[in-house]
Amino acid sequence: MSFSTIYNIFFKRNAVFVGTVFASAFVFQAAFDTAVTSWYEAHNKGKLWKDVKLTLGESGDDGDDEDDE
Repeated sequence: MSFSTIYNIFFKRNAVFVGTVFASAFVFQAAFDTAVTSWYEAHNKGKLWKDVKLTLGESGDDGDDEDDE
């Protein structure tokens, strides 16, 4: 695929160029967000609320803080 073919497909008309930029930005944003979220959750495993919530749920506490006398 030569540069003239790429130019004629993507850059010759402004509407196609702008649409290509927006579509590429949308796909990049979705992929980047997924990658960063996965890395962040792996890096902070055990410290996130979803991990702590499971640990607190396993303790068997029913959440009742009243003293039984």
